[in-house]
Amino acid sequence: MSEQHNGLPVAGYRPQPTAAIDLVNLNKEIEEACLRVLDDLARSDGNDKRWLAIGRTHLETAFMCINRAIFKPTRVKLPDDPS
Repeated sequence: MSEQHNGLPVAGYRPQPTAAIDLVNLNKEIEEACLRVLDDLARSDGNDKRWLAIGRTHLETAFMCINRAIFKPTRVKLPDDPS
């Protein structure tokens, strides 16, 4: 059985197995490497900064979606919800 780690103290997040945390941490490293390439491109002349910004947003969104798929946060109960 894999070790469970407490979830973030954020509503909807739950304990996570070590394998899920390791995978998301790997994704974060890959994302950072990609973002650094985009940073370099943004500092170079001749590149369309608007399209770089759009690409960066889509890249960040993609990694966020992938990591949510792994961590599977749940919906939260609101104060006005029936019991």
